[in-house]
Amino acid sequence: MVDRISYEQLADFFKGVAEIFAEKKEELCEMDAKMGDGDLGLTMQKGFSALPRLILENGASGDIGKTLRKAGMKMASLVPSTMGTLMSSGIMEGGKAVGETAEMGPKELSAFLTGFAAGIQKRGKCQPGDRTILDAVDTGAKKAEQAYAAGASLAGVMQAAVQGAEEGVEATKEMLPKYGKAAVFSAKAKGVPDQGAMAGKYLFEGLARYFA
Repeated sequence: MVDRISYEQLADFFKGVAEIFAEKKEELCEMDAKMGDGDLGLTMQKGFSALPRLILENGASGDIGKTLRKAGMKMASLVPSTMGTLMSSGIMEGGKAVGETAEMGPKELSAFLTGFAAGIQKRGKCQPGDRTILDAVDTGAKKAEQAYAAGASLAGVMQAAVQGAEEGVEATKEMLPKYGKAAVFSAKAKGVPDQGAMAGKYLFEGLARYFA
């Protein structure tokens, strides 16, 4: 059982995210085409397929927090769209929350997920309930925090985050979009999950693959 993620394993931790967005690219683009620009899948695939490489190229000698901040900054210039900027902000804020450490245990993983959600909220100026990616990642991060507080393992914390993200996606079916092109198509939103929240759920599922 994996109980720590070392600095040397950090790039591998994000490989599952690169894989899942390669698999889900078309699905996310189709969802987004109905409510937005239709490029969500491309953005997520491009940004996260590059992230493991960016982590390796921007390594900060055993400092996971600094490495994530540097890699997130590079990712921002690679995918300069709205969602790309939100993802990059999440990675950077998550790195800041992890801090200067050479390995991640349950505490640090929970801190990263909480920071990731906070980075998106701060950059996107959105709130839970606004029908955005935040509804998935914030609910997931809160579940992860609860799991860590209850003494869960590293894998247990990540699994709790996935379950929370799934609940967050489900909740968006009853919300009306407030931002971007999705707000124009708000009548179509009823009963349909938010595509951004779905991307957030896939992100957490991709991270959970590391423990499979």
